[in-house]
Amino acid sequence: MQRMPLLLFDLDNTLLPRDAAFRAWAQDFLDEHRLPAGDLSWFAAIDGGGYVPRSTVLGAAKRRYGLDHSLEFLLAHYRRGINSHIHCPAAHIQALHSARAAGWTLGIVSNGNTRAQLEKIRRTGLAPLVDGWVISEEARCVKPDPQIFEIAAERCGVPPTHEWTSHTWMVGDHAPADIAGAEVTGLRSVWLHHGRPWAEDGYRPTLSAAGLPEAVGLVLTARNAPGSRPHQRPGSRGTFATPASSLAPRTSVADGRHPVSAAAASFPQQYATLSTARPAAPTG
Repeated sequence: MQRMPLLLFDLDNTLLPRDAAFRAWAQDFLDEHRLPAGDLSWFAAIDGGGYVPRSTVLGAAKRRYGLDHSLEFLLAHYRRGINSHIHCPAAHIQALHSARAAGWTLGIVSNGNTRAQLEKIRRTGLAPLVDGWVISEEARCVKPDPQIFEIAAERCGVPPTHEWTSHTWMVGDHAPADIAGAEVTGLRSVWLHHGRPWAEDGYRPTLSAAGLPEAVGLVLTARNAPGSRPHQRPGSRGTFATPASSLAPRTSVADGRHPVSAAAASFPQQYATLSTARPAAPTG
C-alpha cells in the first residue's frame, strides 16, 4: 500500500502574513496615540520579524513615547490588535485545497505560544483545512528539533516509521527553524524567500519559492513527487534542488519568532490535536 504523502507548513509568514498584521497593528497604535505616522518604520525595525520578545518591543515603545499604560495593558492591546488583522489569503487557501485534492495530508508546525498560535489557526479558518498541528510550547520541543516534526506527522495520522521522511515536505520562511529542521529530520523542503538572500552555509532548501502558492505548486509538480528518490539527502543538489543562482538573497535574523518557555504548562488535548474531518475538494 502506498503511503499518504505529507506536506507540513510553518504558520507565521508562511501560511499567514504575520508581518503585514503587525504593521497594521502598529499603524493603529500610532493613530490611537496620535503619534507620528513615520514611526511605523521604527516599529518594523524593533519587531525583528516577530523574533524579538513582545515585552522588549512594547517596553521600548512605552519608554519612547512616555506612555502611562502598564506593560500588561500594552501586551493585551497588542494581542487583540494583531489577531484582528491577521488573515489567511484566498490564494493560500486555494493552494491548500489543491494539495488536498492531489491526495496530500496537511499539517502545521509552529514555534510559539500555544494559545496565541492556536487562536490564529482557528480565527483564520485554517483548522478545518489541515489534518493536525503542533505548537512548540505545548509539545515541549522547538524547530529545528526533529521531534517536533515527528509529533506533527503522528497528529496528522502519518506514523513516523520506516521511510516516512521520503514522503514528507516542509514549507517555511525561517531557515534556522524550518529548513534546518527539515534537513536534520530528513525531509525535503521549500524555502519562502520573500525576496531575501540565502545566507546559510551548512544546509540548503530543496526548492525555493517567492510565496506559498508557488511553493505548493512546486511540490505538486516535482518530478515523481513525493518519494521518487527516497534516499536522496534533503537539500542535496539533485533533481529537486533549485540552482544557487535561483535562490533569492536572504538576511540573517535571530532564531525563534516567539520565545518558548523552558517549562511549558500543561495544555488540554484540544490544543494539541485536531478531530475535524477532512474537507471536501474545493467548490469554487
